[in-house]
Amino acid sequence: MPSVEELRILVVDDEPGMRSSVSRALEGFRLDALETKTHLRFRTEEAGSGEEALERMEASPPDVILLDHKLPGISGMEILERVEGSERDFLVIVITAYASLEMAVRATKQGAYDLLAKPFTPDELRATVGKAAKHLVLQRSARALAEERRQVRFRFLSVLAHELKAPLAAVQSYLNLLKDWQVAEQPAEYARITGRCLLRIEGMRKLILDLLDLTRIESGHKQRRLEPVDLNRAAKESLEMFHSEAEKRNITMALHAQCPRRFWADRGEIEMILNNLVSNAVKYNRDGGSVDLEVAVLEDELRIAVKDTGIGMTPEEVSSLFGEFVRIKNEKTERILGSGLGLSVLQKIVALYKGRVDVESTPGEGSVFRVVLPEQIPETSPAAG
Repeated sequence: MPSVEELRILVVDDEPGMRSSVSRALEGFRLDALETKTHLRFRTEEAGSGEEALERMEASPPDVILLDHKLPGISGMEILERVEGSERDFLVIVITAYASLEMAVRATKQGAYDLLAKPFTPDELRATVGKAAKHLVLQRSARALAEERRQVRFRFLSVLAHELKAPLAAVQSYLNLLKDWQVAEQPAEYARITGRCLLRIEGMRKLILDLLDLTRIESGHKQRRLEPVDLNRAAKESLEMFHSEAEKRNITMALHAQCPRRFWADRGEIEMILNNLVSNAVKYNRDGGSVDLEVAVLEDELRIAVKDTGIGMTPEEVSSLFGEFVRIKNEKTERILGSGLGLSVLQKIVALYKGRVDVESTPGEGSVFRVVLPEQIPETSPAAG
């Protein structure tokens, strides 16, 4: 549904007949700016002199100015000179009975968007105003997008700095203890401190790697290699990767695979999806719990489901789960380390396949993550023929 925007047109001409003719021609004029999905309509205002025009521009700047070249008192070109170089958010169309190449060059140099030669037809007027209006709306949209990107980048870097500050401070404090020999003769405490340092450093390393994955995917610089992937093997290797961590907490892991053939996909992307899901299922599980990984190929779809018996989530927590740097924070998760990027990376990979990811979760009982990926068969592959 396009948004509706009304643009104000200030008609500056010392001839009342010209002003009223322009206003009548633009009355009821409508325009669709397809690039910005905006429906434009116009409201005209009139000024009979340069002085009046400047007063109106100062009080409430219009969007487009139709400015007569020849005006008594302050001329149209003098008005252009006064606003030249200022921060303005409007466009000027010079209307003149003395149109020439020299005149056009001079007006353009002084900031005019276009030149309209008198006499002109209503269609010519609407075409010129319409072109200026589309340009103005597109220009504003580009500025708004640039500002939005600047704000997103600022928030992103602020959150990143916050996420790195805490582990860096912890490592620094631990290293100061070692530097001052406060635990030199306490082997158990020494081992605990070095272990905590390594854990914090591993967390920062994971954050950086997830961040690199995220930026590669979003920028389109991630190299994809589509090939037949042995899903049984990929799933088994993913469970093996987190077996040691699960064993420490007496968490059982089981694989249920129904993959009668290899599946065309990017091997690295499949590994990232599996590793993210299995890692979270172990990390947010309860001691003595279980993780079930189901992998199946049905026709041309890969279906992955990871079920855990962990802490679970509320519907509100699930709704915010896939945002960048989002981590569910409560008394049950405060000691669990994570980058807050893993599921965001997962969702962006799923989007590359035009697939989907769903979550079912109950607080205190556990969660089930389900991913469905359509097969990615290259057009030049034998299977595609």
